[in-house]
Amino acid sequence: MNFRLGRRREEPEINLIPMIDVLLVILIFMMVTTSYAKFSELQINLPQAGGEVSGAKNNQVFVAVDASEHYAINNQGLSYTGVDALAASLKAAAGTQTDPTIVIDADAKATHQSVINVMEAARRAGFGRITFTTQNQQ
Repeated sequence: MNFRLGRRREEPEINLIPMIDVLLVILIFMMVTTSYAKFSELQINLPQAGGEVSGAKNNQVFVAVDASEHYAINNQGLSYTGVDALAASLKAAAGTQTDPTIVIDADAKATHQSVINVMEAARRAGFGRITFTTQNQQ
């Protein structure tokens, strides 16, 4: 029996208000927890590398460092006793050159500290031009 003769059946409806509230809470949570990187604050000039070979080789002092922290200046091995001794060896290898380029030829497995030792020795010797040799990847 149908007691509701004149009344229409109500259509079910979806209440969107709770869904909108949940989406707003998620949006606020994402905005609060997101960290924004500010790249515009740092003014960095990235280095560029080219495959050109330098033509001036007469004003260079070559320092080689292998993986076991052995040093050689102009292909002559030396025992490392400290940065000051390495600086004196660099001055002796430079001879009368006023500002030679120190070319560091470090092994790929050489420690970072051994390369820093050469750079510090060059600084203490008064040489400001330092470069590194690399191998071209093919």
